Amino acid sequence: MYQWQAHWYLYYTADDGSDNNHRIYVLESSGNDPNGPYVFKGRVDPSNNSWAIDPWILDNNGSLYFLYSGDDGTTRNRIFIAPMSDPLTLSGGRTELAASGTCSEVREAPSTLQRNGRIFLFYSVCDTGKPDYHLEMMTAQENSNLLDTNSWTNNGVQFQRADQNGVYGPGSNGFFKSPDGTQDWIVYHAKNTSDYTYQARTTRVQQISWNADGTPNLGTPIAAGATMDLPSGDPGASPLGLNDTDTAVGTNYFEYQGNWNSGSGCGVQCYYGNDHWSNETNATATIHFHGTQIALLSVADVGNGIAGISIDGGQETRVDYYASVRQGEQLHYVSPVLNQGDHTMTIRVTGDKNPASGSTYISIDRAEIYS
Repeated sequence: MYQWQAHWYLYYTADDGSDNNHRIYVLESSGNDPNGPYVFKGRVDPSNNSWAIDPWILDNNGSLYFLYSGDDGTTRNRIFIAPMSDPLTLSGGRTELAASGTCSEVREAPSTLQRNGRIFLFYSVCDTGKPDYHLEMMTAQENSNLLDTNSWTNNGVQFQRADQNGVYGPGSNGFFKSPDGTQDWIVYHAKNTSDYTYQARTTRVQQISWNADGTPNLGTPIAAGATMDLPSGDPGASPLGLNDTDTAVGTNYFEYQGNWNSGSGCGVQCYYGNDHWSNETNATATIHFHGTQIALLSVADVGNGIAGISIDGGQETRVDYYASVRQGEQLHYVSPVLNQGDHTMTIRVTGDKNPASGSTYISIDRAEIYS
């Protein structure tokens, strides 16, 4: 999304069912509300009938540029830049930027930061299914000719897998400011397995910093369950994390009935490295909590079954815990918004399973409680 004058512009990629026909389209808001309503304005570049994804708008002191990943005639996923006369219209030809990379096959998802007269262009490198999918960076001076590939300097890898935190394939990012404007944050997707897979990528955010030489420091991808402060100036309350081992009776705690195993073999795929699991039909894990909403996260795996989940003793919702590739920190269930107060969530082992699953195990890792 991009705000320009009195409107918001929502850019997206679509096709007709054939990957060869991926093109970029744009919607324009009727007013200045980012929630819309929106009006379809068509394709951004109707004269360039070639494969294109991942649009990004660069506003360089009032001059607009369109960045995207496209087809150079022989190879897809190359980074291009073109001038714009307004958010709907390209005003000149495109230039392919000589974006380097430690993998040969992909350059995609451009995004930018601007600071002290410099433009920092980030892009994702490697096949998205690989655990080595990562971010690299190019820089240019704001007062240079951004349509000249020689104005851009490659700066190499900036953000990559963190095996110690269970984070693989971090990329396809954007940036945003904290509500009070004092902090810069990155938003990106990553996954919790080193297997080659496009499944179970989740959206993550974390604060970034700036080096003494004025370049951005994206840091190291943090674990999905890591605790961090909200962006500065955010009026919301942070959710409370409840681990599967928090069984001491109190305001918020887990209660297990039936036969459950527990241990730390889950490693970086679990919150604090541990979880509970059971395949005993009708074994239950009940979360007692005080708040207005609760979310349940745990492992999805090839031997997992179907759970029955209920709130305050109400009707069960059946949730399939199966995945063809083991993934940790998966969001399985989010409750409706409830009245502020004491509630329960019960997770029951049904003994049922997806036909593709090898067993009926249900795992319990953590909950997030909102007030």
